[in-house]
Amino acid sequence: MPKLIKNGQLVDDAAQILVLDETQAPEALTLPEGPLFVPLAVWQAHKGQLSGRADVGVWLDSHENVDELAEDLDGITAIALNFPKFTDGRAYSAAALLRSRHGFKGEIRAIGDVLRDQFFFMRRCGFDAIQPKAGKYSDAQLEEALASLKDFSTPYQAAIDQPEPLFRRAQRAA
Repeated sequence: MPKLIKNGQLVDDAAQILVLDETQAPEALTLPEGPLFVPLAVWQAHKGQLSGRADVGVWLDSHENVDELAEDLDGITAIALNFPKFTDGRAYSAAALLRSRHGFKGEIRAIGDVLRDQFFFMRRCGFDAIQPKAGKYSDAQLEEALASLKDFSTPYQAAIDQPEPLFRRAQRAA
């Protein structure tokens, strides 16, 4: 079973990420059973059937806007944001918007081309689950990568995981 980092721990993950090719129509698709992340187009086509299902999440590609899900967030338990290339950072902004603007409390998962060097910063932007591409890291390497979540002990800047900058925290402590 594939593994992912979730809430700072390495866990098994049975969720399947459904990927459409250009020949498949989202409306005509028969969805598989079990834990699943569906593309935004499939969510929009099957929203009535999928809304409120705890085992179904939505995944967005880097060019898709999180605002398209704003009205549906109460019925979604998990959102995966795709990094098609590690150099494409739009998913960082999407995660931060989901947490700050939309108040999303569910799981936000990083999928795609995610690298260990990014894990700490993903967490700062609101990701609570990180799922590298299958085969990119062994289980032992993922276990070692958990340390990346604590690369920096005291960040200076405000972020989703620490809304106050260091100088304000220091003033409050004094």
